[in-house]
Amino acid sequence: MYQDKTLICKDCGEEFVFTAGEQEFYAEKGFMNEPQRCKTCRDQKKTAARGPRTYYTTTCARCGREARVPFEPKTDRPVLCSDCFAEDRGR
Repeated sequence: MYQDKTLICKDCGEEFVFTAGEQEFYAEKGFMNEPQRCKTCRDQKKTAARGPRTYYTTTCARCGREARVPFEPKTDRPVLCSDCFAEDRGR
């Protein structure tokens, strides 16, 4: 029913594809308008609206290395560096 469409980004002027799957998703959600920006420009706009992210420095509870995290560490919960966190997730 849906077919891929090539659209022009209103910010950067580049062509991007509005896929059949994306069109179906838009229809399911009740969105009436086609996207006006490519994925890169949409992401940049979201990031700019959110503002800069604050990072906090703490010590990893497992390996003892310095870790930068995007949330304020609490003393009652252990914080892991990205390597230890990824290792835990892999288990």
